[in-house]
Amino acid sequence: MIDSEFENPNALFALFNFLMPKISVIIATHNRPHLLPTAISSARTAARDVEIVVVDDASSDDTAAVCKSISEITYVRVDRNQAVAGARNVGLIASSGKYITFLDDDDLRLPNSLDRQIEALEQNPNAAFVYGQAIPESSNGERGPAQPRCCPQGDIFWLLLTRNFIPCGSVVFRRSILSKIGLLDEAIPGIDDWDLWLRITELFSVIAIEAPAIIWRQSSPASTQGSSNTVEIIAKSARHFRRVFTQLPRFANASQKDQRRTWRDFSTNVAEHLSWETFSGFRNGAFGHALQSARTLLSLHPAAFMSVFRWWMNVRTIAALIKSTVTPVQIATAKMHFKTVCSNLPDDENHSLQKSF
Repeated sequence: MIDSEFENPNALFALFNFLMPKISVIIATHNRPHLLPTAISSARTAARDVEIVVVDDASSDDTAAVCKSISEITYVRVDRNQAVAGARNVGLIASSGKYITFLDDDDLRLPNSLDRQIEALEQNPNAAFVYGQAIPESSNGERGPAQPRCCPQGDIFWLLLTRNFIPCGSVVFRRSILSKIGLLDEAIPGIDDWDLWLRITELFSVIAIEAPAIIWRQSSPASTQGSSNTVEIIAKSARHFRRVFTQLPRFANASQKDQRRTWRDFSTNVAEHLSWETFSGFRNGAFGHALQSARTLLSLHPAAFMSVFRWWMNVRTIAALIKSTVTPVQIATAKMHFKTVCSNLPDDENHSLQKSF
């Protein structure tokens, strides 16, 4: 059953709400002082009554000096690196706003977006949080279409179990729910936000504004770190789904039919994402990333891996790649990588695949 009670009629509580800032924007940062002024400035244009909390996650550069030069922010430094989830938890404890949002230090809030989301929450007192869309921006400044294309709302728990479609920086949630669901899980970096949204949506309904709320600056497609992190996060989400997500009471108490359907949909989404990472890696000549994606796909979804393999062995596809961006030398390199991947298969399958080369 979806919980719907948030407001406390107590007069003292109402007075406290009046005195506290409307919203706290928590920005965790580590060694990126050149990005902070822009992120902070964007947060100030997004709401009229805003508290900005910057958590310096053990930076070793001039982040502290940059923050101290910016007026009207709360600056908190931790001396031992906490990673994003830990730094955000520090910010949650240090903040005082009635509503809370996270903002990555390289992302931007759009003007008036926080005020619009706060207004939506105040008009929907049963909703735990509101989220919106993110506009992806590449390292060269090119912007893509807003994501997600549609924003489900209401009871989204089951859909959210199958994939994390909520841009973290677009969420505004009520501080009051933290007493019921707790802080971010610092043991699962990369998917800590997804875990938090699931714990919230297991108990509460949510709303959405189908309009851009943030500019999501992405790493370059050629960035090894960014690409590797994507695959690692996918693999981590699969492990966490089995160990933790399936233990959430609503899932554990659901019918076997609902559990099987959810697991099937989740597995399909994982396979599609990893397949695309593999495809795009070979297409762009990023064979190390393609290999990592293929290995992860093989371990999580062997049938999907075979589909990718058959695609790669299609002569017409290879010819199209050669004509566009991939050279014959790169094709040979890719074949060598695929032979390495095939070594993880059982002997009978490995022999038949290696023979194809």
